[in-house]
Amino acid sequence: MLNSMPFLCRHLARLSLAILVTSGMVACSSLNIGSNRVATMVTPYKVDIVQGNFVSKEQAELLKAGMSRLQVRDLLGTPLLTSLFHADRWDYVFTFKRQGGEPQSRKLTVYFKSDVLARFEADNLPTEAEFVASLDSGRRSGKVPVLEASEESLNKFTPATSQAATGAEPLKTLPASPDKYPPLEPSGR
Repeated sequence: MLNSMPFLCRHLARLSLAILVTSGMVACSSLNIGSNRVATMVTPYKVDIVQGNFVSKEQAELLKAGMSRLQVRDLLGTPLLTSLFHADRWDYVFTFKRQGGEPQSRKLTVYFKSDVLARFEADNLPTEAEFVASLDSGRRSGKVPVLEASEESLNKFTPATSQAATGAEPLKTLPASPDKYPPLEPSGR
């Protein structure tokens, strides 16, 4: 009977270790499932990503063949892409990515010949109003208050005509600036 005692202890130790490991694995598995559920319900805030130059339909309509590079740059801004290998081509690329929305991507390519605008190719560009409307799509607009004031309410805020009526001190004038200033460092150096 004494010889069977160590065997029984070893057997119980192995069995308890197996139960402990199994329960730990089950606990981790259920914890992982629960944390995945929470992670899918809670989404972090993602910043809107705006890259490139927005070129509106109105700007593209102002492009005319024969314009100089400077005139095109003044109208459209500095191009996003310029290449040493394609010196007569400027690419204006615009991308906009917003959480929960489709990414927007537009491209306008300007071709020069002897530093003069020869032609341009553009995607379907939105007007400025359409673009601004697409930016505000996620916002809720509240009622805008009426901004009117009656004569009575405006008269409450009229400034006093004299400083004596308000009790304020008269404004002091500053002395005139000197014509010469002393040197910052001694002249002996």
